[in-house]
Amino acid sequence: MTRYAQEILDIVNCSHEHLTAEEIYLNLKNGDSKVVLATVYNNLAKLTKEKLIKKISFDEGKDRYDKIIRHDHLICSKCGKISDVTCQDLTEQLKNTLGVDILSYDLKINYICEECKKESD
Repeated sequence: MTRYAQEILDIVNCSHEHLTAEEIYLNLKNGDSKVVLATVYNNLAKLTKEKLIKKISFDEGKDRYDKIIRHDHLICSKCGKISDVTCQDLTEQLKNTLGVDILSYDLKINYICEECKKESD
């Protein structure tokens, strides 16, 4: 693994946030790195393909990156805030319902967070 790939992997795995490629890039630049944004995108693609990190894609907005642990995501439909949530593993239930083997699934639950609710009131 290259130095930049390892640094990116460490940033994603140590973060409590769901970072964009640009945020990862800025994190590297703050560490006095001479990395360019294209290198970050290339390494993120490689780390995702190797299943060392997870890419969270959205219909609108930028992809975000997360560590590999079994969890799902709550996403505020107003502000875009992402929170980790651990739900019961649905693999067997999905397999029985759909009648196919499930390799993996990505559960994104859309809701309105408390802060946005307060702003609406």
